[in-house]
Amino acid sequence: MTEPTVTTLDERMDYAARRKKEMNCCQAVLVAFADKLGKGEDDLLRLGSGFGSGMGTMEGTCGALVGAIMVSSLLSAEGEARNNSRAIMPRFKELCGGATICRDLKGIETGKMLCSCEDCVRNAVLAAMEVLKDDAFASDVH
Repeated sequence: MTEPTVTTLDERMDYAARRKKEMNCCQAVLVAFADKLGKGEDDLLRLGSGFGSGMGTMEGTCGALVGAIMVSSLLSAEGEARNNSRAIMPRFKELCGGATICRDLKGIETGKMLCSCEDCVRNAVLAAMEVLKDDAFASDVH
């Protein structure tokens, strides 16, 4: 599939959710930003391959959140990645019912899903874009 053609935040979020059907959550977030990252889809798929399903165990951080932080790290000005991560994580948690761990998001122990994978990738894209707020996204945010 080619890089996304997006003009709004909603289109980028929807693109990530559509791509989630064929890849893991981290990869879906990364490829949704392929046009901004300057990396080929194959490279982004490899980069995100180990982070799906809570780092493969459902015990780790949601892959969509990891993808959002990777995007932020690649697009942030030098020295800003840590601060951006500190802003993305709580925003994602707020959007996803109070959790960041895959097993909790999926309700494995409680039987109550807090956030579907498609919504996790949408929320990760939103959180990253809200925090980045730079000229590269001026057309996407409106």
